Amino acid sequence: MEFQDKTLTCRDCNGSFIFTAGEQGFYIEKGLMNVPQRCPTCRANRRSNRGASATDNSSTINCAQCGKEATVPFVPRLDRPVYCGDCFSAMRPEKAPVEA
Repeated sequence: MEFQDKTLTCRDCNGSFIFTAGEQGFYIEKGLMNVPQRCPTCRANRRSNRGASATDNSSTINCAQCGKEATVPFVPRLDRPVYCGDCFSAMRPEKAPVEA
């Protein structure tokens, strides 16, 4: 199948960008049926903002074991104890070495 470069319009910034023949082949190879709707810059901005929103769920807690203040990447439930990184690591069972 022969592909040709296409000029598309970004849905975020309304700028024009080229959807190259190579990119089209990649999309087909990966089974992606829709053409990109955002330019590479807006796609990168959207990706970086997605990663930032994951840190918005962080909470400051007092460790249930040592009492030290710590930040955790989730909102704790009231019925479960929450530990700082050091106490949590100390409580985890060590993995047995895998023998070949």
